[in-house]
Amino acid sequence: MGAVICCMSEPSEKKSLEKKLEKKIAEIRRNKFGQTKLKSVDSIVMLFPMFKERLKTLRAMFEEYDEDSNGSIEPHELKTFLEDLQLHLQENEIETIFQYCDIDGSKGIQFNEFIVLLCLLHILTEPLSSNNSPKAELAVAQVGQVFDTIVDIFLFFDKNGDGKLNKKDMIRTMNEAHPRERSPAHITKNRFREMDWDKNGQVTLREFLFGFINWVGIDVDE
Repeated sequence: MGAVICCMSEPSEKKSLEKKLEKKIAEIRRNKFGQTKLKSVDSIVMLFPMFKERLKTLRAMFEEYDEDSNGSIEPHELKTFLEDLQLHLQENEIETIFQYCDIDGSKGIQFNEFIVLLCLLHILTEPLSSNNSPKAELAVAQVGQVFDTIVDIFLFFDKNGDGKLNKKDMIRTMNEAHPRERSPAHITKNRFREMDWDKNGQVTLREFLFGFINWVGIDVDE
């Protein structure tokens, strides 16, 4: 599986990974064309309780690999985790994954970033597996279904199909279901601002995942 993200050892690791994600999302869009069940933002919000419950099942897995129980996963702990997922990567590839998923730059992957990491691996690789118990395997399978739905939500917001969200995408999606009951502009702008971590006016899949997890209400310290 390591070959899927082997290019990440190049100097432009993050750009290479972004391109891979965009290509994968475009492929998913083609395969799912016309199949989405999402009709409005309301239909998405109704899924939040299910998202929250299933994503919380990953807490035990996170704590297992947080060997020093400091609330974050360091590079050596991430290496163990990836090996248990049967992803045998080079040290520099692991470092790139670590930096890419350490979205807040805290030098450690917190629980919400761990969820982002799993979702990205789910998108880029074959179905995840682990050396954990059947119960853990079931949790991973159920969360995989959640990740698929979250990708569907990203596609629902990505109106122009370029693999990134812009403010126009967000406003259009937030308002299209109920044109007479438009979301206040400041709410839409705040939602977009929460996701646009690098403040470049576009939201990548990685940024969307991180923002969406916070939107659902996953507490890092819960």
